[in-house]
Amino acid sequence: MRIAFYGSSLVSAYWNGAATYYRGLLRALAARNYEITFYEPDVYDRQMHRDIDPPDWCKVVVYEGTIAALKRTAAWAAEADIVIKASGVGFEDDLLLEEVMSAARPSALKIFWDVDAPATLQELRASPDHPLRRALPSLDFVLTYGGGDPVVRSYRALGARQCVPIYNAVDPETHHRVSADPRFAADLAFLGNRLPDREARVEAFFLAPAAQLGNRRFLLGGAGWHDKLLPANVAYIGHVPTADHNAFNATPHAVLNISRDSMAQNGFSPATRVFEAAGAGACLITDAWEGIELFLKPGEEVLVARDGQDVVELMRDLTPARAKQIGERALARVLGEHTYAHRAAEVDRILRDRPRRVEAAE
Repeated sequence: MRIAFYGSSLVSAYWNGAATYYRGLLRALAARNYEITFYEPDVYDRQMHRDIDPPDWCKVVVYEGTIAALKRTAAWAAEADIVIKASGVGFEDDLLLEEVMSAARPSALKIFWDVDAPATLQELRASPDHPLRRALPSLDFVLTYGGGDPVVRSYRALGARQCVPIYNAVDPETHHRVSADPRFAADLAFLGNRLPDREARVEAFFLAPAAQLGNRRFLLGGAGWHDKLLPANVAYIGHVPTADHNAFNATPHAVLNISRDSMAQNGFSPATRVFEAAGAGACLITDAWEGIELFLKPGEEVLVARDGQDVVELMRDLTPARAKQIGERALARVLGEHTYAHRAAEVDRILRDRPRRVEAAE
């Protein structure tokens, strides 16, 4: 089956947190004989910061960030059996949704794939006439990056026919153990772009503990932190290319995951970083959020911090032997249950079940 996927970017992770998710999931779907074309706009300098070449398992079409180019590109949805519009494409999202779904054949499976459900749902609730809200009853599925039952219930209440969370996972070919790299030596490392709904939590869970643990080394990676006042023991290294993520995760004593406000409040939304770190065998400390136990067992496969003081205490008690043990257990868990091959099998069942339901109804 042919998939037309309209998303932010497959070839660039620059200001594009969904890149790892797209790559892992779409490659696993391609291995199941889906023929995929990924359409992405040339915006936000992403094409200037490509971190992979177009892969052989997916055709990538880059179009200009103009209305005319968007409409020409959306028309190609007519060639696909499955048409997917993702959230957060970054250029005229509402118009793109309308054009893509209008171009899709009546027999095509029509899907909205939400990679930031809490933010999208907040926007839909605030705007009863939102284009996506109007479109929901005509779409076959809403698939989401996470969110669990709260997100499913919310989307169904807004008119979605079906909503299914497809969680993040690990791609073992991309994220795996590597040798330590002196560039990333630290007691605790955090990787994440500076975003308005994350910054206060970074201050509480990372910078405040660093200030208390002045004799420990902290490492901060990600875009946008260059003018942030940091404790003296925090080293800032800027944007970390995806090719360096394994070393970034494997080298420090422990790595930290800090959810954005909306993700933490909603729960059931493991960040890409959770699986990247586990895939590299890292000892992960994560802020607390509902549903973590569905993915990793607290205290054995992951350490959970309710606040910055918990981070301080966890770091004080964490021995190299225990950190290694936690990392090994996390790696075994994600390889056994949480790879993109597991997720693609779930998506494959969803995509192939719909035609059978239609035939049965007829």
